[in-house]
Formats: sequence, structure tokens, C-alpha cells
Amino acid sequence: MPKKWTVSDFPVGLYQVNHDQSVNFQMNRFFNWSNDREMLQQMKRLDNPKQTYPELVTAFESLGKTALKKDEKLRAAMYFRLAEFYLPSTDSGKINLRHQFISLSNAYYGITEKQHFLIPYENVHMSAYRITPSNPQATLLFLNGFDGDIEEVTRLMLVLRDAGYDVIYFDGPGQGYCLEEEYLPMTHQWEKPVKAVLDYFHVDTATAIGMSLGGNLALRAAAFEPRINRVICYDIFPDFFDCLMNQLPPELKKKFSRSLVTEENKNQINGMADQLMAKSLMLQWAFQQGMKVMGVETPFDFIQKTLNYTTDKISPLVKQDVLLLAGANDHYVANDQLPRQISTLTQVHSLTARRFTAKEFASNHCQLGNVGLALTTMLNWLDQLGQEEVDLSKMN
Repeated sequence: MPKKWTVSDFPVGLYQVNHDQSVNFQMNRFFNWSNDREMLQQMKRLDNPKQTYPELVTAFESLGKTALKKDEKLRAAMYFRLAEFYLPSTDSGKINLRHQFISLSNAYYGITEKQHFLIPYENVHMSAYRITPSNPQATLLFLNGFDGDIEEVTRLMLVLRDAGYDVIYFDGPGQGYCLEEEYLPMTHQWEKPVKAVLDYFHVDTATAIGMSLGGNLALRAAAFEPRINRVICYDIFPDFFDCLMNQLPPELKKKFSRSLVTEENKNQINGMADQLMAKSLMLQWAFQQGMKVMGVETPFDFIQKTLNYTTDKISPLVKQDVLLLAGANDHYVANDQLPRQISTLTQVHSLTARRFTAKEFASNHCQLGNVGLALTTMLNWLDQLGQEEVDLSKMN
């Protein structure tokens, strides 16, 4: 009998695995997706005050090969994805690691080719999956974020499916397959890829769930795509530029203020970005990834592109039911972003917000440390709205 996936299939707790905050977050991220305690202990043993990303890549690859020899498919998949995550886009081994990750992950979870689709979009394709239970109660459309491959979150998708939902999840422009295999950069006009996916699957109504930057993209899509009837921001991401600036040292934030991101200051900003990248592996990775995702050649151009990813102007166009999730200790999204997001959603049908705390082990970005609680919150919200619709229909 096939396993039924539930919210209990995620671990509880965020662990100190690595001294580097960014690396520690990523290691916890893949532990959360796998709930593999042995993997967690193996990653802890990699910590080294003098570590470099190339050294981590080598270690992840080695651990992945060892796991593969033991037929530990999911552990091998996670390690290969971690290695690929930190490899520069110019490295010839990157695409092979990506393919191994996807093949092993899908094999572990029993995702078949019949559930995978390549959807025409502009002159390329988007990679999408659809997993459907018997007698689904509604359709969920899951949107990816800034640096993830959609296959990473297969366990989340299976939990949603086994809770009774038809689930469609995909990589759009600037994400996963679209970025790595067809080289299509990201667009802030996310209603366009969403329209293509809904058209392809002939979906009339869907709840959009946006993860990380996807929380921004989901609201954008809902503002212009009437087939989206509900939105879950998992987590909120009201303004990409502000979230990027949140990663900078306090003394540099003023030098990167929004008003200064102009062509006249391009050389100066590129110079400052180069200095930052020379001092911080995390910022070096972030700028290089950002340039790749946006399809631009300089840090300035990446920063300028992020200005398009704000929900301030489009939020008043959102008329659906909306659930906002946020973490009290999110190192990407500052605490002032939740009230800001709430204040702009002036025309929604209903608005629910929850800020998760450290006491719940869910205060980090996308509730890493208690993903099961985040999923429980989403499912309870969907159930509540479904019951309210039933009650209203009885009144009519």
C-alpha cells in the first residue's frame, strides 16, 4: 500500500549545523526536505572555520556518491542538489548533478513521467508536475521562488495531495528547468506563466501558493488572473529590493538606497558590489545567482531588476481570499514587511495573517524548522474557507 504523506513527515527544530549563517540555513533546508537524521549528522561534521564553497561542493558530491552506492536515493539526491546549488553556472558538472538530483528524487517519491509535463511558453518550455488523488476537493497551484528547483519540495506536494488536493507545481521563467535547461530569465509579470499553466491543464479555479519569492509572484498573478480564487504567501515577500538590502551590513544600506539605483550611479554601485562579493561568499553567491536568474551581466542590473518585484502597486488589485505567513526571525524578510503587506491588501475578500515564532520552531524563512506547522496552517485555512462557502450556500 502506498505511503500516505502527512505533516508529521517533516522534522521539528532548526539545528546549528554550520558556523556560517547562510550555509547553516541551506543545510537545514535540505534536512527539512528529507527528514534524514543521518544526513544532518554528516553535514555537521563538515563544519570548518576556513571552509570554502568549492570544498563544500566536493564534500557534498562525495557524500552523494557514497549514499548512491548504498541505494539511499533521497540522501544522494539532496547531496547532489546541495553540490549543484553552490557550483557556479560556468561549471560543466552542474547540469549532470541537477539531472541526478531530479532522477533520484522522483524515483524515491514514485513520481513518474506520466506526472511530468513540458508546457510551451513563449519560445521555450516550463517543467510542471501534476499529482492528483481520487476525488480531489480543489486544485492547488504551487509557485517556486528565487533559488529552488521545484523537485526539492516534492514531499510538501505529496502532503497536499494526500490531504485531498489536486496539486500542480512548476518551475517558471528564471527557475529550475526554465533557467538551467532553456535559459529563460525571470519576469515579474507572473500572471503570464500562470496563465500558460492553467490553460494547459484546463483549470478553471485554483489556489495559488507562492514559496519565498513566490509569495510575491503569487500576489502578482492573482491581481491579473481571475482563475486564482485564493492566495497563500508562504512566506510574504512584498519587496525584493528591500529583502536584498536586508542582507547588507547596516553601514552600506544607505549607499544602496532605492533612489540611488540609477544609470548615473551604475559604475559606483558595481564597484561597491564587487567589494562586498570579495568579502562575503554568501553575497558573492547571491549576486551571481541574481544576475543569472534575471539574465543580466552586472550587479547593478540585477539590483535594478529587483525594483520590479514589489507588491505595493498591485496589492489593491487582489480581490481573493489571502493567507499571509511570516517568520519572526526571517533573515531575508524583515519584520516590518508583514504589516506593510497587510496595509496594501485593501480590496481582498478576506485576509488572514500569521507570524510564526521561535517557540514554535517556525520563525525562520518559510518556517524551516517546522514546515509541518506551516502546512497545517494552510490546510486548516483552506478547510475553514471551504466550510464557510458551504454555510453561505445553505443561506442562499
